[in-house]
Amino acid sequence: MPDTTSPHTMSTPDMVEEADAARVAPTEKAAPEAIDADLALLGEETAGEARQFLAVVRRVGSGESPEQAIPLLLLATSQILVTGARLGAITDVVPAEQFETDLGADFDVESLRESLGSLLTGLDDYCEVVDPLTSPELGASTLSGDLAEVAAALVHGLRHYAEGRISEALWWWQFSYLSDWGARAAGALRALQSIMSHIRLDADEDTVAEAEFDALHR
Repeated sequence: MPDTTSPHTMSTPDMVEEADAARVAPTEKAAPEAIDADLALLGEETAGEARQFLAVVRRVGSGESPEQAIPLLLLATSQILVTGARLGAITDVVPAEQFETDLGADFDVESLRESLGSLLTGLDDYCEVVDPLTSPELGASTLSGDLAEVAAALVHGLRHYAEGRISEALWWWQFSYLSDWGARAAGALRALQSIMSHIRLDADEDTVAEAEFDALHR
């Protein structure tokens, strides 16, 4: 199995550069390894979903559509958790190589974390049960931190995928889903759903009634 103890330095200045590198055209990247057709399809679909999540998080972090930030993050996080569940449900993927290839520096997680944190001021912090199976202990977390770490894990796998190492990419996505980003995304989703519930259900009753009246008599 790949060496999971080696640290990954995150110092590249722009997340966009890393995501773009992961989109290298098939004619420009290394020939993909021979792999079971079902795993090859799963790799392709996972890569597509990862790119979509990254695109949404970048868009939200840029402040392009602040009024749509919560709905967009809710949808993107829900979708990437479906992708992660598929990885978690299958048997362990065995990578073709025994040690993880050194990819160099990953993108700057702190830049994304800061941009999301600034956008989500007042909504960023939340608490959750650390492990619902073993303890009722509560832990503090942030939407910006969790979403940035999910993005980091997805980008790392995309870089393997872009180099044609499909089994390595799948192994990484699967392992990191089960060990880290799955829980982070699940916690973030719960917080985002809670925010959306308050936005929609805590509105002034007169305002809601007027909106319903306008909708019915438009």
